[in-house]
Amino acid sequence: MTRSTSRAGLDRLHHAMAARVANGELPGMVTLIAHGDDVHVDTIGAMAFGSNDPMRRDTIFRIASLTKPILAAATMMLVEDGTLALDEPVDRLAPELGNRRVLKRIDGPLDETVAANRPITVEDLLSSRTGWGMDADFSLPAARALSAVQNVHELHSWPEPGVWLEQLARVPMLHQPGVAWLYGTSSALQGVLIARASGRSLPDFLAERLFGPLGMTDTAFEVPASKRHRFTTAYAPNPDGTLHLVDRPDGQYSRVPAFPSGGGGLVSTADDYLAFARLLLNSGTAPDGRRLLSATSVSRMTTNHLTAEQRERVPLFLEGQGWGYGGQVDVTPADPWNVPGRYGWVGGTGTTAHIVPPMATVSILLTQSAMQSPSATPVMRDFWRHVAGPGVSDTP
Repeated sequence: MTRSTSRAGLDRLHHAMAARVANGELPGMVTLIAHGDDVHVDTIGAMAFGSNDPMRRDTIFRIASLTKPILAAATMMLVEDGTLALDEPVDRLAPELGNRRVLKRIDGPLDETVAANRPITVEDLLSSRTGWGMDADFSLPAARALSAVQNVHELHSWPEPGVWLEQLARVPMLHQPGVAWLYGTSSALQGVLIARASGRSLPDFLAERLFGPLGMTDTAFEVPASKRHRFTTAYAPNPDGTLHLVDRPDGQYSRVPAFPSGGGGLVSTADDYLAFARLLLNSGTAPDGRRLLSATSVSRMTTNHLTAEQRERVPLFLEGQGWGYGGQVDVTPADPWNVPGRYGWVGGTGTTAHIVPPMATVSILLTQSAMQSPSATPVMRDFWRHVAGPGVSDTP
C-alpha cells in the first residue's frame, strides 16, 4: 500500500468524516480516494435525516458545479472536431449576445455603459473571462441583475436556452471580455454553445461523447424513477448552522429541465466521477483505450490561464488557485492541501473533486448539505486536510 493510501491515513479520514455525521452536521457522505488502481470508497451515515437507508457506494448526488469540468471537456471535444475554435467569437452560434454593453465602472448604474471592445470568444468561456459572472461583491447593481437571470438555487426554473440568452443579453457586462475572471455564467453559456454547435441537446451530446464511452451510467440531468431509491435528499444551511430540506428524491430532478445547466445541473456517483477524473489523469484516453480528448486539450484544461492580478481580485473564490478550463488549478501553497497542478472544483450542494496529475491521485467528497457561501465548508476543508495533497497522509 502506497503512502497516499496508507491504512492509518484512511482510518483518520474516516473518523474525521464520521464525527461530522455523528454531530448532526449532515446526514451522510461518500468519500473516494484513488491512487492509480488502488481505490478506497467510504460510505458514512444515511441518505436523509431520520432515514434508515444507509449511504451506498452507488448513491446518486446533485454534483452542482462539479458539472463545470465536464462541460469544459465537452467543449474541447468540439474544438478538436473543428466544430468550434478557441479564438472564435460566440456570436455565430449565440447571436443574442451580438450587441454587448459593458458597465463604465463595475459599481455603476446599469444604464451607464459602453460598447464591448471585442467579441466574446470560446476561450473566454472556458477560462471564465466573458465579462459576465459572480463578482466577489454580491451587492453590485450588475451582480444583483445577473443573479435575477442566473439564480443558481433555482436551476430548474430557468427558461429554455434561447429565452435565457435574451434575458442575459439585457444585463450589462461587468468587465470587457478577457479582462477579469468572473464565476458561473461562462459554463452555462458553454452548455448552450455545445448544443447549438453539435446540433444535439446538451444531455444527448454528453451521453454520447462522454458518459457512454466512460461507463458513467448514473450521470445525467435527471434521475429516473428506477434509480430514485439511490438518490439523496438535499439540504441547505440556516443562518444558525442547522439544515433545512430543499429537495427530495422525487422532486426537481424527476425530469430534464428546460435549461440543462452546464454550470451545475448534473447528478452523479463517486465511481462515475472517478471515471471522468481518470480520463483527465490518462491524458484523454478512456479505460478501453479509446482517445476521447487529446493530451493537449487535457493540458489546457488543467493549466492556469489567469494572471496574478486576475487571481487576486477573487480571493473569496480562488484560495491559492488559478483557473484552467472548467476548474481551479492550485498555484500557490495557501493551505496545506494546495499542491501546484492540483485540478478540480467544488459544488454548491456540498461536493468536491480533485486530481493531482503528478501523483495520479483522485479525491472525491459527495454530500447533500449545501454550501452557505462561495467559500469552502468546514467539512470540505477537513476532508482536504486529511487527504493532504498527493494522497491520504500517513502522519498526524
